[in-house]
Amino acid sequence: MVSSHPLPEGFSDFDVFSLGSCLLVEGLLGFVLNAVTVVSFLKVRGLRTPSNFLVFSLALADMGICTNATIAAFSSFLRYWPYGSEGCQTHGFHGFVTALASIHFIAAIAWDRYHQYCTRTKLQWSSAITLAVFIWLFSAFWSAMPLFGWGEYDYEPLRTCCTLDYSKGDRNYVSYLIPMSTFNMAIQVFVVMSSYQSIAEKFKKTGNPRFNTSTPLKAMLFCWLPYGILAFYAAVQDANLVSPKIRMIAPILAKTSPMFNVFLYALGNENYRGGIWQFLTGEKINVPQTENKSK
Repeated sequence: MVSSHPLPEGFSDFDVFSLGSCLLVEGLLGFVLNAVTVVSFLKVRGLRTPSNFLVFSLALADMGICTNATIAAFSSFLRYWPYGSEGCQTHGFHGFVTALASIHFIAAIAWDRYHQYCTRTKLQWSSAITLAVFIWLFSAFWSAMPLFGWGEYDYEPLRTCCTLDYSKGDRNYVSYLIPMSTFNMAIQVFVVMSSYQSIAEKFKKTGNPRFNTSTPLKAMLFCWLPYGILAFYAAVQDANLVSPKIRMIAPILAKTSPMFNVFLYALGNENYRGGIWQFLTGEKINVPQTENKSK
């Protein structure tokens, strides 16, 4: 029974229920939206291009984030983690690998769009598949390190989900955090920022803007920057001094990323949106030939 398990320290019944509800909505809604993106790519032949393959891969990663959030939501309703320490390690690894892959694919799409709009170079299938395989392997490498002692997975403040343990802030944590965040976040932010800045300059010269070039970076920072700030704060100060409820804001915001990504990269892509419409209704609509053209 729920009443047999004590509340996590610093949380009320309302807090636990509210956070669990947020995780459940994020998990289920994000999963459904990204599942439509994935199935549309598989079912609609016209969507099967190298550039759209990156969007498809991003949706797969985001489905993983949503699955992770849904598991955390049900644990929140139970008010405890029912899967033991091994389950915590698995949950932490799964959440980390899908999150890192999602961030990498956002950067890969930005890089691809830069070439399409600024150099008029189209992505080839061999490059797209190689890039996707590299992203998954690279993300898995960094996510596996805490399982072998470099970094550590442990419970979030709500104690119903698991992630990288920042509560200790010791030398092991800092030595892992700096290279991990450099290769899996800082470089990706730079790629997204520089790619869309170049695209914005191109649009300005042509006087024909295709989409808002500032939105992808803003969405990325909105979702992931709070986690980054919390992680680096823990490297210099005791993170336990921060209210547990405030610390839970970071994972809640991070798990909104799959929903933002659907609207930015699938529904916001005119070609992909037409394919989704065809999959859902069976009605084929004419879309521009230029890939990744977005409103």
